[in-house]
Amino acid sequence: MAPRIVVAGSANMDLVGLAERLPRPGETVLGDDFVMMPGGKGANQAIAAARAGGRTVFLGSIGSDAFGVNLNARLTGAGVDTLLVRTTYGASGVAVIMVDRAGENSILVAPGANNTFVGLTPAEQAAIAAGDVLLCQQEIPVDTVVAAARAARDGGTRVVLNAAPARELPPELLANVDLLVVNEVEALAVTGGDTIDVPRLLELVPRVVLTLGGSGSRYADREGRDETVPAFRVEVTDTTAAGDAFTGALAVAWGEGRDLVEAVHWANAAGAACVRRVGASNALPTRAEIDEVFHTR
Repeated sequence: MAPRIVVAGSANMDLVGLAERLPRPGETVLGDDFVMMPGGKGANQAIAAARAGGRTVFLGSIGSDAFGVNLNARLTGAGVDTLLVRTTYGASGVAVIMVDRAGENSILVAPGANNTFVGLTPAEQAAIAAGDVLLCQQEIPVDTVVAAARAARDGGTRVVLNAAPARELPPELLANVDLLVVNEVEALAVTGGDTIDVPRLLELVPRVVLTLGGSGSRYADREGRDETVPAFRVEVTDTTAAGDAFTGALAVAWGEGRDLVEAVHWANAAGAACVRRVGASNALPTRAEIDEVFHTR
């Protein structure tokens, strides 16, 4: 049976502008195109996990505006269970994203309803306890992330934390994390150092995946494994949701019981499949698309 993935996180409407290059401060650049689509790290990773084959439940908060209706519909349409999603009077979260022709991006997020996702109801706690993997990020209040991780630990559910956006993590959260997923900037924020220190990360959590963009990923754990997992080579169109595709697929692969290094290989394939298309939720790959890239190694 497919693993049950519970995602507690953010949902935003992404307003994406494409241009030859990103504007400098104070500069106006004429764009090539504009698209509007659902996003947010939580919603993206929930859709990524569902498309990768997980039975996915999303916990979060959307606004009472038209964006909120669209966000809920997109999650449901992707096969994500949204029965416990909260609706808050007011604006949904919005992300303004600029993408250049090389696929690099710049993102501004206005959290909106995401900031109202405070505390957990008994139903939300029960959903987490019933999961195989809880997947969290840091675009919702940190106290809610801590509560979700605690509920997972109490229920025997494994916790994957994608520590994005970068910021210091409270000790109580780290104590309940089974697998930490960070890029290089986020790794520095977690340790508070000025160089990447994987041994220090392993003092805080038992397992770490360090994503390295086009160079692949690195997996390390307290049992002594430390392996670099190479990236897949594909033509890059937009890197916006590559990390979310990676993390959602990684949660599914671990929930299926795969060896974690093999799971990272498969997650790398998901990230590679994602960057071939523009947009966030629109680019998140299906299981078949992930397998297609994976089998090219």
